[in-house]
Amino acid sequence: MLEFDQVSKRFGSIQALDNVTLRCESGRTTALLGPSGCGKSTLLRLAVGLLWPDAGAVKFEGQVLNASRVIEVRRHIGYVIQEGGLFPHLNVFSNVALMAQYLRWDSARVRARFDKLRELVKLPESVATRYPNELSGGQRQRVSLMRALMLDPMLLLLDEPLGALDPMIRRDLQRDLAELFKELGKTVVLVTHDIAEAGTLAERLVLLQAGRIVQQGSLADLIERPASSFVKDFVETQRGAREVLADMRA
Repeated sequence: MLEFDQVSKRFGSIQALDNVTLRCESGRTTALLGPSGCGKSTLLRLAVGLLWPDAGAVKFEGQVLNASRVIEVRRHIGYVIQEGGLFPHLNVFSNVALMAQYLRWDSARVRARFDKLRELVKLPESVATRYPNELSGGQRQRVSLMRALMLDPMLLLLDEPLGALDPMIRRDLQRDLAELFKELGKTVVLVTHDIAEAGTLAERLVLLQAGRIVQQGSLADLIERPASSFVKDFVETQRGAREVLADMRA
């Protein structure tokens, strides 16, 4: 569904991406991993047409993403930016329904979709009239996910969706997201720096270093068959990865 074909991107003197080729399979979850500045968030911005590659091509369903297609393609993509990006002056219902109303969905259809998504992400009915500053961090992330799913997109992009949450809330949301991805069967690409989180949520992990892919595969591949000393060090300096793998095998 989503493909990066020999993509490079530079910001001034910084080479953010260097000849990256990657295919994200339909109906599966791919996690982009790596230290800050490795290029993982840049890949998501290229995928949604917020940036354009200096070289190479981004393809959606086999066709090159360009300026003439980007508006239409975006209607098939749900995008959750870091910390959710909810509009503070709109209540929960208005945040979630914004694009559907812009596309002139009738009110009954909007309400039905909202209620279905609210139940899916496990939020009470009372949140509909609240504003973002009246919600907990976990609730805001669930609302952001509802907004991304409102138009029933083919592709879901998540940029550090749980990064700002405390560990207890983060663990609960990881579990809920894993169940949600399985239930929806959508193509998901998520960015995280946490390999344990990546292993919980994704079938395929892609580790980047300085704008290049250094290894991709399962959590077991990265832990047990590291392709370089960087991969080994990245895994060893993070907590919880081996515990997640043990739980998966139990």
